[in-house]
Amino acid sequence: MQKDKTAILILDDGSVFQGFSFGYEKSVAGEVVFNTAMMGYPESLTDPSYAGQLMTLTFPLVGNYGVPSRTFSKNGVATFMESERIHAEAIIISDYSREYSHWNAEESLGDWLKSEQVPGIYGIDTRALTKLLREKGSMKGKIVIDNQDVEFIDPNLINQVARVSCKEVITYPGPEGSKRVVLLDCGVKHNIIRSLLKRNITLIRVPWDYDFNQLEFDGLFLSNGPGDPDTCDAAVQHIRKALEGNKPICGICMGNQLLAKAGGAKIYKLKYGHRSHNQPVRLVGTNQCFITSQNHGYAVDNESLGIDWEPLFVNMNDGTNEGIKHKSKPFFSAQFHPEACSGPTDTEFMFDKFVEML
Repeated sequence: MQKDKTAILILDDGSVFQGFSFGYEKSVAGEVVFNTAMMGYPESLTDPSYAGQLMTLTFPLVGNYGVPSRTFSKNGVATFMESERIHAEAIIISDYSREYSHWNAEESLGDWLKSEQVPGIYGIDTRALTKLLREKGSMKGKIVIDNQDVEFIDPNLINQVARVSCKEVITYPGPEGSKRVVLLDCGVKHNIIRSLLKRNITLIRVPWDYDFNQLEFDGLFLSNGPGDPDTCDAAVQHIRKALEGNKPICGICMGNQLLAKAGGAKIYKLKYGHRSHNQPVRLVGTNQCFITSQNHGYAVDNESLGIDWEPLFVNMNDGTNEGIKHKSKPFFSAQFHPEACSGPTDTEFMFDKFVEML
C-alpha cells in the first residue's frame, strides 16, 4: 500500500483541511476556487484561465479515466488538451483513483502532475470546502507539504494574462483567399483555435498587448484569459480603436469583459464565480435558453453599458451578464464558452455567426 505524504490546505480565514499529496511535492499559494463539472479535468487543468488558482473539483472521484497523450498537430495546436501545459497552480479533490481506464489514456493524473511539477491534494472534504467558499467567496489559500510554508498570494493583483499569452505573432494559414481573423490571445483555449480554423479562415494569433490595428484583417476575435481584466488596459485601448471601424468583433469570457470595458462599461468581481458545465443562460428578448460551460470570476455590469450597447445573454441562476452586443455594428460577445471543451456545445453557433459576418 502506497503511503502518501500529508498535505495541508490553509485558507486565509484560518480554515485548515488536512489531506494527502498525489502530485508534485511542493508548497504553493493562490486563489481557491471550485469547479462543479463532473468531468474534464485534463481540459480544465490546461485552461490558461486557471492561472494563479488552486482548483477544487466538487465531483468526488477524480483520476479514473487517466490523462490523454500530450500530442500536437503540425500547427502547434494541442490534440486533446487546451494549451501546452498545466496552468492551474494545484488541484484539490476528495478521492483520487490510482487505477484508470480509458481508450485514450496514456498515464495517470498523479504522474502527469508530477511531470509538470504541479501539486495535487486528495482526502479533502470538498463539499465542506465548497460550502465555505460559497458562503465567504473565493479566497486566498495555500497547500503546504513537508512543513515548507509559503506566503498567501492574491493572483488577481498580478497581470495573469501577460503570463499566459503568446509572446509573438503566430499565423495559422487557411485556404487560399480565406478571410483573415486576428485572435487576441489573452490565454486562449486551443479549442477556440480549432473551432475557428475548421471554419476555413486564416488566423493571426497576437499577444495580449499587441497593436493589431496595424494589420490587415477581416475580423477580430477576443479570447478567454485569467485574472482581473482591469490589468489589461493596453488590450482595452487597442480594442477601443478597433470599435471605431466596422469589422466584426467577437469575444469569449475575458474577451466579453474587455469588449465591454472598451465600450465604456464597468467590471466587478463575482463572489465565487461561475466554473461549471451547467450554467443556464437566456438569449435576451426571447425564452430561448442554453446550457453552457463557464470559467470566470468577473462579470460585466449591465447597468454600466453605454447607449450603443445592450446585453445579449443573461445568466438564469443569478441574473448576471453573459454577453453583450452593439446595437448597430457587428460587435458581440459571450461570457460563456461556446467551444466548451469540455462541456456542452449548444452554443457553438456563435462561431458560425461570427464567420458569416466576415
